[in-house]
Amino acid sequence: MADIDEDQLESFGLDDEDPRQSASSRDLAEVDDEDDSDDDLDDLEDAEPEDIDFIVAAYREDGQSMVNALSEDLANDLDEFIVQLRRLPGDGGAVGLLSLVGEVAVIVRVRGRHVQVMLSDSAAANDWPIARDIAEFLDEDIAEEDDDDDSEPIGDLGILKDLGLPEFDLTAMCDDLDLGSDQLLTEVADKIKIGPQFRKVVETEFGDD
Repeated sequence: MADIDEDQLESFGLDDEDPRQSASSRDLAEVDDEDDSDDDLDDLEDAEPEDIDFIVAAYREDGQSMVNALSEDLANDLDEFIVQLRRLPGDGGAVGLLSLVGEVAVIVRVRGRHVQVMLSDSAAANDWPIARDIAEFLDEDIAEEDDDDDSEPIGDLGILKDLGLPEFDLTAMCDDLDLGSDQLLTEVADKIKIGPQFRKVVETEFGDD
């Protein structure tokens, strides 16, 4: 066998590389990449007060429609949102309405242990913690950030059908690109006959200073 000097070894990149070590390094790099990807999913920034158009609860007590403002902290945590709705003394449960940046509408309905949710835009799960919570609650795949084809409402679109808002109508409202999320939920409030109370609370508690 011909002699190979050190310079030739270096030119082949064989002087000090252990193939097993290289493979191991690649595996570790792939794991690190996966961990970084998971971290990216967990590192969504909370909605700030200026991002929250409104967050309210509606329910009926002694036959009267009631609408209350809720803490803005609930706009980032679906579990706590549900807990607070469950605490309200509604005759038939409570409905939560949340609008973020005029683009993302959330409806949560709680009746005892029965919980229904609706998110107007599945792609919002890439941007907002509560939207991510809803996607996970529904066991829905989260759309890629740049995949507009997967941007659609998810959840129970018949969530308010017994209150006067058919599934077809809510779906059409979510699909109307000219309708902001705050406008969408205002129309929802009108459909379920809490419009005046809803507008008063939103204007009083969340109106521009």
